Formats: sequence, structure tokens, C-alpha cells
Amino acid sequence: MPAFAHRLGVHVSIAGGIEKAVERAIELGCSAMQIFSRNPRGWRASPILSSRARLFREGVRQNDIDPVVVHTPYLLNLASGDAELHRKSIQGLSEDLKRAEQLGAGYVVTHLGSAGDRGLSSSRKQVVKALQKVLEKDSPVILALENSAGGGRTLGGSLDEIEEIIRGAGGDPRIGFCFDSCHGYAAGYDFRSTAQARALVEELNRTIGLSRLKILHLNDCAGALGSHRDRHQHIGKGEIGIRGFKSLLGQESLRKIPMILETPKERPGDDRKNLFCIRALLGSGETENWNEPLPPIDEGKG
Repeated sequence: MPAFAHRLGVHVSIAGGIEKAVERAIELGCSAMQIFSRNPRGWRASPILSSRARLFREGVRQNDIDPVVVHTPYLLNLASGDAELHRKSIQGLSEDLKRAEQLGAGYVVTHLGSAGDRGLSSSRKQVVKALQKVLEKDSPVILALENSAGGGRTLGGSLDEIEEIIRGAGGDPRIGFCFDSCHGYAAGYDFRSTAQARALVEELNRTIGLSRLKILHLNDCAGALGSHRDRHQHIGKGEIGIRGFKSLLGQESLRKIPMILETPKERPGDDRKNLFCIRALLGSGETENWNEPLPPIDEGKG
């Protein structure tokens, strides 16, 4: 069992074989993990060998890594009005759900896509159609829709819009939600104070519902509040800052949600440093004590 109580991990590489991702997560002391199950910048997906899938599942089980999250490739655009791209996006999402099930993963996280030159209303309907098609087949894997920064006519920048899409898809219980802190902040959701973080949680519960919140992507934001710039930054080094993450993780209902970091990997040790910051926040006790400074990051650990 991990030495810390919360489910926390990072997005790890599958280079050299998908089972290698588990080894990387273990090395970082993760109790949760996220991967791409294939090349995130291409449509072609090589089959996962059953022997490698078995090694992956065994490694996850033996080291109590839970949950495992699969993130869809960047090319998917469920909102597209282009018939061929929409078809390929549905096919790609369906394939990721199958691959996640093969790996024993509990969740697939996907972006909704961009409206492009189309109207937002018709693009939301395209997403609904895609979700309905994908969910026609039974699967134990939860499909978690991720909020966006709202730039470039991307869908999912507001909680209300995501709620509308979920409702349009019939409120299927297999649809979950992934809140990305960088995207939320860039979209205009300010949670840097305790009161603001509480208001965010209340709005999330009023719209999508806390029962659908399955994953937290913890990333600081290089852009300003409401800038719609999707630029992930190291924890405490962006506009959200340590105080913002203190406020966010001070919400008890959020501290129970599995957390995945997608922070930059610019230098060896970056994952360790970002994990250290979040672990320090999660282990620092009740919120009234969080005015005390965090212990310094040991630069020698990377």
C-alpha cells in the first residue's frame, strides 16, 4: 500500500511496451496512473498483445495502483461536422474503451473537440450523437468527459455546457467527468481562495453533479484567469499557485477524488517535484493550518 492515503499519480509513458508504464508509475510511488494506450498523434492503433496486457494488469494489481486512466489521442473531435472525421473519432473512442477494458483500466478520459466553423449548438449535438453511438456497446469502463480551456471554439469550457451534453446523451451513468485545474482556471473558474473553491464545488454539484466527478487533472496554468490558454505549468509555478491548490484540495469532496498530474516533463525529476508538492498539500492537515509554508523541494531527488 502507498505511504499516503490519497490516490495520486501522473501520466506515464508507454515507450518500450505498455507494461513499462506500470514500472514507471511504481518508481514514482504512484497509487494511480494515466496513459495513452497508443500513439496519441495518430489514428492507427497496434493491437495490445495479450501477454503484455497480462503483465500490465498484474503489475497494477500487485502494486495497488487504482485507478488506471486511459486518455484518448489528440486527433479525436467528437464535435466535428466533417462526416469522416466524426466517424473516425467515434471509432477511435470505441477502440480506446476496448483497450482500457483489456488493460483493466477503470476510466477513459476524452476531450469533446472543436466546433470549427460550425455553430456551437450543432456541434454539441454532434458530441451527443457520438456519445450515444459509443455507449451502445456495454463496457465496465467509465467515459469521463474533460473540461477544456474554452479557446479556439473548443467545447467543454463551461460546466453548464458539459451538463447539457450529458443530459442530451440521456444521462447515461457510464458518463463521468474529469476536471482539469489548468483548463478550468483558463476558462475563467477562479478557485484560489477557500470561498471560491467552495463555490466551484457547489457549481459543479449543481450542474454536472459531484457523483459524476471521477478524476482530477492537477496542473498549474501558465495563462491568466479566463485567458482560454491551455498551457500546463508545474505545480506552484503558474497563475494558480500553491495557494490555489491549497484552496482546491481543501475541499473535502475533492480530496477523495483520484488525482492525476499532467505537468510538464522538461527535466528529469519534474514528476517527482510536482508529486512532492501535491503530497505535501494533501498531508498538511486541516485547512486552517495551511498558512504554514511548504517544506522546500529537495532538488537532489530528481
